[in-house]
Amino acid sequence: KMLGRISRRAFSARPAKLAGDAREKLLAVGAQNNWTYDADRDAMSKEFQFQDFNEAFGFMSRVALKAETMCHHPEWFNVYNRVEVTLTTHDCSGLSQNDADMIEFMENITK
Repeated sequence: KMLGRISRRAFSARPAKLAGDAREKLLAVGAQNNWTYDADRDAMSKEFQFQDFNEAFGFMSRVALKAETMCHHPEWFNVYNRVEVTLTTHDCSGLSQNDADMIEFMENITK
C-alpha cells in the first residue's frame, strides 16, 4: 500500500498557485458561500454548523474520502456540531485549483 501512495505522489504534477481570473472566481464564489480569505496565509476558511455530532462527523468522513482521492487534505477542527475548515495548498504556498475543487465539493454536500 505504501508503494502505491508514493508512486501516486511521485508522478502527479505539483499544483500551481491560482492567478488571474481563476483566482478571482474562487475568491468570489468563496465570499458568496461565507468563506473568508486570509491574505497572510493565502487560504480560505469556513465554519460549518450541523444538527449534531453525527451529522458533523458524516460531513468530515465524506470530505476525508474525497481528500484521499485528491491527495489534498484540509486543516480542520471539530467540536460537537461545528467543523472549522481551512484550505490552502502547501505545495504551492497558497490557493490552487485543488482548493477550488474542495470548496465546490463541500458546498455541494452541505446543500
